Amino acid sequence: QLQLVESGGGFVQPGGSLRLSCAASGFTLDYYAVGWFRQAPGKDREGVSCISSSGGYGYYRDSVKGRFTISRDNAKNTVYLEMNNLKPEDTAVYYCAADINVTSVCYIDPHNYDYWGQGTQVTVSS
Repeated sequence: QLQLVESGGGFVQPGGSLRLSCAASGFTLDYYAVGWFRQAPGKDREGVSCISSSGGYGYYRDSVKGRFTISRDNAKNTVYLEMNNLKPEDTAVYYCAADINVTSVCYIDPHNYDYWGQGTQVTVSS
């Protein structure tokens, strides 16, 4: 069974940090680009960051540049999203997803992605 499982979400005060993990089972994640997405209540799902299969190409939405870092450990079949200096507007359910159609680049459009995790809640509040 092909599965992505996110973990690492939680409650944090503004300025705090979290590291999200996206672990794959049933398939080898290192063949594919991986993206992180988020969805806040009442809003559309939006792309946050993505990384190519080798890790040599990455993308960040403007609002998280300089605060979030995406990385992957293909030996562990896992992709990470390090989130620093978190803001209340980062509050959302965060999802990871795999795009099986690209390897050397990645795209932040959620419609490109084929396999999705169940999401992990991130809440930033004082």
